[in-house]
Amino acid sequence: MNTEERRKIALFRYGILAPLISGTNEDDQSIKEFFRNAADKVYTNPRGEDVRVAASTLSRWYYNYTRNGFDALMPVKRWDTGRQRKLDDDIRAQIKYLRQEYPRIPATLIHQKLMDNGTIAKGDVSLSTVTRYVNQLKIEMKYTSNKDMRRYEHAHINEVWCGDSSAGPYLKVDGKKKRVYIIALIDDASRYIVGADAFYHDNYINLMTVIKSAIMRHGKPRMLNFDNGSSYKNKQMDLLAARIGVVLHYNPPYTPTGKAKIERWFRTLKDHWMAGLNMNDYKDLDELRRELGNYTMQYNQTVHSSLNGLSPQDRFFSESHMIKRLTPLQIEHSFLLEYERRVSADNVVILNETEYEVDYRYSKQKITLRYSPDLSKIYVVDKNTEELTQIKLLNKQENSRIKREKIKLTGGQD
Repeated sequence: MNTEERRKIALFRYGILAPLISGTNEDDQSIKEFFRNAADKVYTNPRGEDVRVAASTLSRWYYNYTRNGFDALMPVKRWDTGRQRKLDDDIRAQIKYLRQEYPRIPATLIHQKLMDNGTIAKGDVSLSTVTRYVNQLKIEMKYTSNKDMRRYEHAHINEVWCGDSSAGPYLKVDGKKKRVYIIALIDDASRYIVGADAFYHDNYINLMTVIKSAIMRHGKPRMLNFDNGSSYKNKQMDLLAARIGVVLHYNPPYTPTGKAKIERWFRTLKDHWMAGLNMNDYKDLDELRRELGNYTMQYNQTVHSSLNGLSPQDRFFSESHMIKRLTPLQIEHSFLLEYERRVSADNVVILNETEYEVDYRYSKQKITLRYSPDLSKIYVVDKNTEELTQIKLLNKQENSRIKREKIKLTGGQD
């Protein structure tokens, strides 16, 4: 199992635990109740298979996460690989699921399916062991595929931030007009704009820049609510959510009410701010950004009709105890982008068409890189310890002056 496969499994596990980790589960629900309820549901794993996960397994994953973070959810190679072992909870859950879906399926076929999907290796678990467990399943559990959908409203700040982007005005740059895009985040309970900025591109890197700035100033939310655009739904956003411990929620298509507050703010922005802009007054994007910041500050300080005489800013900071901040180091490492690259024989890796030098022990291997969006800091992730080691630009002239260590191939007298 390579690093990418392990990371996909970790994201799958985090997706199940996310409501508990972020605090978005039911208020009166205990941890044990969460595990029991989650164990009754069916999930689609990274291999595209429908599986269920035992409560004890969920408990182990959760406490591993709380002790060591997201990387602790990645599976490690079993010490007893190749040796026969008894059925663990994960295998039992899969056998139960197969019996529920196919009541007449024989134990021989279940045993074969477990080997085909990689749950067990040949010789790991004998057919007789599977047969004995299948014979014990006298009563089949019933479940429904319907989703539990309820009406809700968020009573406290930082429970949900809703994010979206909107096409802004055109800005003349070097004699050519360029479209400006505005990306913003609004707190659901207070209508407070926690982050807003203007860019030339509407992409996930710029979105993450807005999220990072918002979290640095206002703490982290429990949930981030987006639509299904590629800027919001991608691997980098999944990793970010898992690292900082928030839930990602995506509104189903054709359900505009799911992000009504942020869309209403964009309409207000266009009517009250953009309509009065004279774009000839702005020389560059930075000037427009400052004006956007001034308008956002004014909006946050204006009394809102739905907040009982309070401004969004007053409403937000009336619950300052709900602000949960991350350390600067946590923020820096959580917002690193991540990609896999192959190292050349002479210890060079290419990222964004730029050559970087890595330690010679990574030669001709596939490695995982984490880096800041501006490429000011780039790290190699150690496969075993998950530690980050910073790398630097390739300097051929400097390398020409380094004395290489000679390797002695044979013994003998001088």
